[in-house]
Amino acid sequence: MDLSAAVWRKSSRSSDNGGQCVEVAANLPGVVAVRDSKDPAGPALLFSPAGWRSFVGGVKSGEFDGPA
Repeated sequence: MDLSAAVWRKSSRSSDNGGQCVEVAANLPGVVAVRDSKDPAGPALLFSPAGWRSFVGGVKSGEFDGPA
């Protein structure tokens, strides 16, 4: 998929010190793209809008948390 028209925004949870940074582009028709801000030319994950909402909901509920 051509992501040249993507408008990327950095996660508010990302820091400016080169840590774990995620960018999301939600301006593309029918897809939400996610990439590593340290590797903008690298791969991007593509979600349907419903899949993205489900993923974000799982993150917020702790579904993907590792062992404490």
